[in-house]
Parts: sequence; C-alpha cells; structure tokens
Amino acid sequence: MYQMTPPMPPAQQEPPQEKKRMSVPQIMLIVATLAFAVWYLVTAMAPEPERYATITADTIGSRYRGECLIVRDEVPYDAEGVSSVDYVAEEGTTVYRGTTICNVYSSGFSTRELATLQEYRDQIKEYQMKLLKSEIYTDSWMEKLESEVMTRAREEREIIAGARGNMSNQEKLLKAAIQARQMYLKDKYSKDQRMIRLYDDEQSQLQRISSWTKQYVAVQDSAVVSFYSDGYEYGLKPSNYEEFTPAEVRAMINGKKPDAGVSHKGKTTIYRTVDEKRWFVLMLIQDRTWNPVEGEMYDLRLENFKDTTVRAMVSSFTRTGGELLVRLMVDVPDHDITPVLYVRTCTGILGDSVSSLSVPARAIYTQDNMPGVVVVDGNYEWFIPVNILDNRNGRVFIAAIQQGVLFEGQTVRLF
Repeated sequence: MYQMTPPMPPAQQEPPQEKKRMSVPQIMLIVATLAFAVWYLVTAMAPEPERYATITADTIGSRYRGECLIVRDEVPYDAEGVSSVDYVAEEGTTVYRGTTICNVYSSGFSTRELATLQEYRDQIKEYQMKLLKSEIYTDSWMEKLESEVMTRAREEREIIAGARGNMSNQEKLLKAAIQARQMYLKDKYSKDQRMIRLYDDEQSQLQRISSWTKQYVAVQDSAVVSFYSDGYEYGLKPSNYEEFTPAEVRAMINGKKPDAGVSHKGKTTIYRTVDEKRWFVLMLIQDRTWNPVEGEMYDLRLENFKDTTVRAMVSSFTRTGGELLVRLMVDVPDHDITPVLYVRTCTGILGDSVSSLSVPARAIYTQDNMPGVVVVDGNYEWFIPVNILDNRNGRVFIAAIQQGVLFEGQTVRLF
C-alpha cells in the first residue's frame, strides 16, 4: 500500500500594491527647499553691492547743434603773371615783421636761368674739391667743418629711417653746417683768380634772376603764414562778418564765395597771413525758442577731423523764419590758431554750461519729504538736503541747499 498525498491547492497571487503618491505638503516642502538653495547660491556668489560713492564735479546745461562758418582775421596776398613760387617760410609757422615768406617769379622768367645758375655752382664745387685735394698740409678747421656736415647729414638719415627727432630742426642744422663750410672755403681761396671769376659769374646770374623775381616779406608784427587758400578770404572778414544775413551765411556754407568787391581775375593767391589772437564763427541753429544772451560766454565744440572746444562770446544774433544765426567771437589765450587754420565749414555744438556736483542715483535719500545725500566721514554720517538739478544716465546732478557743505571728493552712502 502506498499512502496517497492529496493534491495541493493552487497558490493564490497577491494583489499588486498601489504606488504611493507625494502629498501636497511634501511637494511644497521640496519646492521651498529648491528655492532656498537657488537663493543661497545667488546671494553667496553675487558680488556685494557697493555701499559708498564719491561726489564728482560735473557740468549741466542746454546744447544747440548747428552749422558753422569760420571767419579768420586773415590777409590774402596775390600777384599777376606768376610763373612759379619759391617758398622760403614753412607752412603753418609764425612769421614776424621782415621775415622772408617767398620769392615769386614773373611769367617772363625761364627755368633755364636757374639751370645756368646751377652750372656755375657745380663748377665752383668741382674747383674747390680740386684745390682741397692739392693741399699738402692738413687743414684741421676744414676737417672739423666737414665732420659737422657729415654728422648732421647722418642724423637726418636716421630720422628718415624712423629715429625720434624733429626733421624741420634737423634740416636747419644741416643747412647751417653747409653754409659755414662754404663761407670758410670762399674765404680760404679768396685770392685765387679762377675762383674769383666763378664767384663773379654766380653773382651776375643771381642778379639776372632777381630782375624777374619779387620777394615777399611779412609786414605784421606776428602772424601765421599759410600757402593754402579757398577764396573766402577776400570777402569774409572780421570787419564785415556781422553784416551777413542767415540766408547769405547758408549760401556760403553751401559753397558760394562771398563778393570781394573787386575783381581778382588773372591774379594768383600766393599766400595768406592769419592773426593768431582771435577768430570768429557764424553759426546757424534751427531753434525757434532759444535766445542767446549777447556778451555772454558759451562753450563751443567744433566737430571736424579734430574736435575742438573753446569758449566763445556772443556778439549778436539774428532770427529769420525757423533759423537762428549766432555770431561768435573766440579769443585764443595761447595764440593757437592751428585747430581752425584750414577749416571753413563744420558742424558745431553751442552750450551754456553750469558747474554742478553729481552722485549716483542710489545716493539720493529722502528724509521728511526732502531729498538729500548722507555724507560719510569716518564713523560719522549726516544728512544734507539738496536740490536736484537734473537726472540722466544713472547720475543725479545736485546742489546743496546750504552753500559750502558739499564739495567734490566727499564720500556718500548708497541705498
């Protein structure tokens, strides 16, 4: 017999467990934790804002843009029948009474005369070299003069190659060294008959050339000389610049030259001399409301290839339609006419500047409905009420209600 085992009942499967969901308080806790972590990282890594600033000096005021016509106190010099011009003075330099400016050759002059003069000078040079080579004894003075010429020539070559130095001054030094050597040679061989004849030929040719030449010298005590002209110099002068109307100034700005009163047909402008002490401006401004004050000083900024800012006085003004013509006079304390020596027209900005103090906008603190700043000096702080004059570009222009308590360089608290 065998014992039979009853069959086992089939295993019952456990029901699937439901996923647990986070409760609303748990979600809010996680969000708060993440927000705190972000806030902590931002505050920990961000730089601490500045707590103090310095009061700075500044200027505020109105600005008016317009087109400018420059009027210089200049005198043009012209000549008829000009063949060529030999400029002696340097462009843009100051010349004084009696200074040679240039030599003008008339139309009958031929360049062959200059070629003949050069031939005589070449013969003089060749004969001098022949006499020097025939010398038995060493001429120490001649060697010194020759060394000076070579030194100056070498220095000039170095400047050309890029070394620091003034080329104009170097050329003057070289010229002086050559002349000193030539004068010594002329005196050294003053009794040589052939040398005497060569010098006579040179002198005769110089006199022949001078008969075709007119020399121009400076007639003013002091002036800047320029060999560039635009034709406005004849009709636009300090003596008449206040007579032009806005329409006439507009025409000149557009390229119409003023009437000179006399004909210059057939004449060539050789050069002009410009007074260094004063110049003038005719400025057209399109503004219907502003009335400048005659005799008042304003800041004038001329915008060209090199911006120039000067103090200008209003001598008079005229309004026609919607255009305002302001006539300005500029005195130059350092006698520097260079910024406007070659400028005739340009744009400009005229403004009345007022001195002020400025602080960052965060420095303004209101106490008892009164704006002010908190000045910091060591461990002490005190509130100073101010008037706000202007506010732009994150800075506030202020003036203390009580004079003398605020000044440039003071430290103020930022809020």
